[in-house]
This record gives sequence, structure tokens and C-alpha cells, in this order.
Amino acid sequence: MAAFEYQAIANNGRKKKGVLEADTERQVRQMLREQGLMPVAIAAAAEKEKKQSAQNRWGFTLRKVKAQDLALITRQLSTLVGSALPIEQALLAVADQTEKPRMKKLVMSVRSKVVEGYGLAEAMAEFPGVFDSLYTAMVAAGEKSGHLDQVLEELADYTEQRQHMKSQLTQALIYPLMLTLVAIGIVVFLLVSIVPQIVENFATMGQELPPTTLAMIAISEFLQNWGLWLVVGLVVVLLLFGQWLRKDTNRLKYHYRLLKLPMLGKVIRGVSTARFARTLSILTSSAVPLLDGLRITSSVIGNLAIREAVDEAADRVREGSSLRAALQETGLFPPMMLHMIAAGEKSGELEQMLKRCADNQDKEFENLVTVSLKVFEPVLIVTMAGIVFFIVLSIIQPILQLNNSVGL
Repeated sequence: MAAFEYQAIANNGRKKKGVLEADTERQVRQMLREQGLMPVAIAAAAEKEKKQSAQNRWGFTLRKVKAQDLALITRQLSTLVGSALPIEQALLAVADQTEKPRMKKLVMSVRSKVVEGYGLAEAMAEFPGVFDSLYTAMVAAGEKSGHLDQVLEELADYTEQRQHMKSQLTQALIYPLMLTLVAIGIVVFLLVSIVPQIVENFATMGQELPPTTLAMIAISEFLQNWGLWLVVGLVVVLLLFGQWLRKDTNRLKYHYRLLKLPMLGKVIRGVSTARFARTLSILTSSAVPLLDGLRITSSVIGNLAIREAVDEAADRVREGSSLRAALQETGLFPPMMLHMIAAGEKSGELEQMLKRCADNQDKEFENLVTVSLKVFEPVLIVTMAGIVFFIVLSIIQPILQLNNSVGL
């Protein structure tokens, strides 16, 4: 029995959408007619969901599922599975409880695969744009160990944690960027719209202008003549840069250079190593072998340079090296994390130490974001004040010179 997404028209002329389970499309049409509905379109929900959630060549999904929604259905499924409810019934209950059509269709598509005889992890693996390799590997480990409810609970916590980190990172980047763009916009407006009107008055004075005024006039004329071309050139450069990044080798070089930047490199390294520690902690606690865990963890790291370093560390571990020694050779992991991993390997509590490492890295990142934002605002204000002071000074100086000459 499979899940089918349908569109139908009721007797009152209103359109209705939903998902039904049946063996064939013909059976779905019959079920709709029995409900007094006229079928308009019917499609297998699983196949349609695969196309909508498939990843493109850049790794972005065509239709993203929100992290909050994924965490919610994961937590609901954990509760139902913990109540000894069969998987297919638990999935049906989750689908009935969700209010969003997309999520309902997704859960019903997974359920149809389970009903066909697939395991839960195998069914979820059919939709890689929603359930990544980490998610399916943990679900598979939970099914084997018989602790699926606990694994799903950890997955829900992990999904929410990742969303929290993503929102913090977005705040750290978007807020300063918006402030900077507004500040630049105000300065450009003054130089392009206000300054030319004042310059006309200066031209009738017939006196030598001070250097600050001449500099302001030169900048204003440059922006008026070439400002549009500058914007076009910037857009072209960004497009060419995007094309250049399509090659994996170029992206790897770019990510290596990002890690060497003074402030941004530290942020990227901290976020990536925290994700590494938390992901590997969850996988090891779910009884996933260390080598498999390193492979899966590597796939969820966004920076290709750190991903390559993790892959190299996995090769060293496969050859018999300890995890701490393998990571230390990469030179990308903080010393405190390496010491804690070494302690975890010796004590047999690697997953707990990895979790503590991730917590420490997250706290350090939060402190860095807080301090950076607090420092950035006054710096931007002082910079804007200096630019405005320069513009005002360049306008006032000729006026003062004129007053002095008239007074003489």
C-alpha cells in the first residue's frame, strides 16, 4: 500500500488537497468518488516528495523542511515508539497530528515504504534532502539496538541545537551587514544628492577651495559618473566568483583561505569543530562504529578544508592511530578538545567528552558573537560620525573662508 497525493473538487466547487493510502491510483479515484469528490490530479506522494526534496549540485534542497518541523515530528515519533506502538501506526499518528500538508505528505510517504517492508532508516533514506546521512545512520543504529525512541529523542535535540547555532551565525553575519549597508547608503546619498547642490554655490564664489572640499567634490563626481558602473562591476564579479566556486578544487582553496582570516576563520573553525564533536558524540552513543561515525560526521561539515581533514583523520584511525593523534595532525582542532578526546579514549567515555567539547565550543562561539556585536556597533557609529564630520567640515570651511574675506 502506497501514499498518493490528490487534488479534487467538491460538490460546492471548492478545491481539496490531501493524501490517501491505496494500492493503485484507480483505487484512490474510487475512494474520492465515494466521498463525493471529483479527482483532478493524483500522484504517488513518495515520488513527488523525492523530486521536491532532492539535492541539487550545490547541495541545496529544492524545498527545505524547517528544522522546527523536523524536530517536532521526530520528538512525536520518539514518544509514540517509546509507548510500544508499531512503527507504521506511529507514523500514521504523527501524520494525523501534523497540520502542514508538506510534512503530512512526507510522513505518509515514509510510512508507505515501511508498510512495503522497508526498515524505518531505509524508508527515510529515500528522501536525502530531508533526512541526511547522519539522521538515517542514527535511526538504523536505533533499530538495531532496540533503543529507537532514545535515538529519536537525541535526534530531535540535535536538530534544535543545529537550528539554534544556525540562527546565531545568521545574526552574527546579517545584522552587521545590514547596518553597514544602511551606513554606506546614507553616505552615498549625501555625496550624490546633497553635495552637488552645495557645490554649485561654491563655484560662484571664485575663490580657492580647501583640500577637504576639493576631495569631497572629487569623490562626489566620481560616484555620479561611475557609481552605477561600480555596482554593475560588483554584480559581475560576484557572479563570476559563484561560477568559480562551482568546482570542488576551487571551493577547497577558498575554504582553506577562509580559515586563515583573523576573525572569520576562528568563527568557522569553532562552529565546524563543535558540529564535529556533537555529531560524533551522538553517533558513538548510538552504537555507530567510530570509522562509520567519522565518515558520516565529515559529510555534515560545511567547510571543505575541515571535511578533508576529518577524512584524513579517519584514514589514520583506520590504520591504527588514536582519534586524538589523528585529529592533532590536522592542526585544525583546538588543544582543549584534543585533550578531552584523549581523556575520553582512555576512560572509555568518548561520547561524553565529545559532548562536553561541543558544549564548550558552543559557549565560546556565543561569547564571541556577543562581544563582536557589542564592539561592532560603536565602531560603526564612530566611523559614520567621522565620515559625516568630514562632509560637514568640507562644506563649512569654504563658508568660513568667505566670511573671513568679507570681514576683511
